[in-house]
Amino acid sequence: MDTIHIEGLQLKTILGVHAWEQQVPRPILIDLELDFDIRAAAASDHLRDAVDYKAVCDDIETLVREQRFRLIETLAETIARRVITRFPVLGLRLRVGKPGAIPAASGIAVRIERRREDYAVCGR
Repeated sequence: MDTIHIEGLQLKTILGVHAWEQQVPRPILIDLELDFDIRAAAASDHLRDAVDYKAVCDDIETLVREQRFRLIETLAETIARRVITRFPVLGLRLRVGKPGAIPAASGIAVRIERRREDYAVCGR
């Protein structure tokens, strides 16, 4: 399987359980690996046969701008589900980091891995 890497996507969102964290958007860092067979895109050299990684990034940016999250786990799962259901990827690995969340650490992060079949619904 082939992998498309999106590294260090820097966005801002409302994320946290404390009242002060729900007031101002804070930075998050996203690393995303998308599993996709690139052979058709490589053969045709057309975007229609590829995963439009700009569209993926724009979609994630829209999501984090329009919604509030309390837990980084919820944010990660929401991003994973959205990417898999909206783009032709077979699976993904996602890391969402929250810089400055713990004063003594440079940041915290959650890393998840999901496959398309994780979101399959019977009868569909």
